[in-house]
Amino acid sequence: MSIGAGNQKKLHHDLTNVGLRAQATAAGLVQLCVELRGAGILDEDALNRIKAAIGDEIIIGAARPVDRKGYRQEVRARLDRLFSGEERMGPAERIAPDRTGTD
Repeated sequence: MSIGAGNQKKLHHDLTNVGLRAQATAAGLVQLCVELRGAGILDEDALNRIKAAIGDEIIIGAARPVDRKGYRQEVRARLDRLFSGEERMGPAERIAPDRTGTD
């Protein structure tokens, strides 16, 4: 089940107003989905709908004008890696490159 663009925009504003745009919340959601999929509770179609909803939110919340098709493909590829365990998650200090130039 997917939601329409109008409802997606409302959800975007509701999530922003509640403060659920935190990366910790997103990390928890990804982990929950991985656990539910591993337990056989969440099937591939459901996981794809979850990733589509997240992707739609990212596209709607883009801070700059973007090539929507290319950006959507990039976002989807990153979400696929996150939900498959290929993309690292965890404390930002361990994931982010060292910005001091002392890598």
